Amino acid sequence: MSGFEVAEEEERRRKRAPWGVIALVLLTGLALVRNGSGEFDVGPPQPASAAAADRQLPDRVLARAAQPLSFALPDRVRIPAINVDAPTIPVGLDLDGWVGAPPPEDPKLSGWFTGSVSPGEKGTAVVVGHVDNLQGPAVFYGLGSLAKGNRVEVLRKDGKTAVFEIYGVEVFQKDNFPGDRVYASKGTAELRVITCGGGFSKQTGYDGNVVVFASLVEVR
Repeated sequence: MSGFEVAEEEERRRKRAPWGVIALVLLTGLALVRNGSGEFDVGPPQPASAAAADRQLPDRVLARAAQPLSFALPDRVRIPAINVDAPTIPVGLDLDGWVGAPPPEDPKLSGWFTGSVSPGEKGTAVVVGHVDNLQGPAVFYGLGSLAKGNRVEVLRKDGKTAVFEIYGVEVFQKDNFPGDRVYASKGTAELRVITCGGGFSKQTGYDGNVVVFASLVEVR
């Protein structure tokens, strides 16, 4: 890193919200991705019960855990199993305390939450995206169909690709979101990919969030 980049990173870390605070907000049902429309005859796929995340990192994932990287902005997110190859932009908290999502009029964008570590750093990085909009399925429409062992690739602006192996996919109710479980550090480089899911009503939208749990296993 140049001296400017180091100073920029130090400033970013000072501004980063403590995970305990973010988890507390999430546990009250805030700071979650919203704005799914649900306006389709068939809704997005929901996670299978067999895809539920283990409470501890599986031994097979721990055995392949890659050395965490230093900070670098993410550039693209690729999920080959569901044909996702999406540009990534930074998103923060909106005025209501929710994690901001990419503009709904551009459904192919993903967003990296700037209150988290960058993908590949030690800790839990968070990437969000819409499940749909009024025009049809959006970038993470197929997230609920992912299975353990699938990969998520994050291309970073430092030229490196952080490759994460999925070890769980679950849907959680927004009014009972387990922020401590989803965001707790496991001492490795972790990734969470989040979109809307669960039941849908025209009055309140989706009542849950699909969460992908993944751990860094390779750097290219």
